[in-house]
Amino acid sequence: MLVDSHCHLDFPEFAPELDGVLARARNAGVGHFLTIATGMKRFAAVRGVAETAADIHCTVGVHPPEAAAEPLDGPDMLLAESAHRKVVGFGETGLDYYYNHSPREAQIRNFRAHIAAAREARLPLVVHTRDA
Repeated sequence: MLVDSHCHLDFPEFAPELDGVLARARNAGVGHFLTIATGMKRFAAVRGVAETAADIHCTVGVHPPEAAAEPLDGPDMLLAESAHRKVVGFGETGLDYYYNHSPREAQIRNFRAHIAAAREARLPLVVHTRDA
């Protein structure tokens, strides 16, 4: 069995044909999907996709380029969302100094919040790092 350990099934471009995308992946041998969150504002959509099938789970988190737009004051918001049965980790988080869409300080603050949440909940952390 194959596992797609990093997909973004909530992205709008998949919406019109999500059932077909999943069917083709399953027919090709993918037996499980981990759809990765990129922001808290979009997390309901991520969780919603995960709730559609037993073979889909998700993470909760804020992608580094979104750190300025979605600052975290600590792990509490992440931990609250991680209580959902479909959440199996935190992220996508980390540091991305290649594009510099968010100040480094904001990225570092959010990364630390994710690390604290992962430690407290004892769940994995999905890390995105580029030129950092």
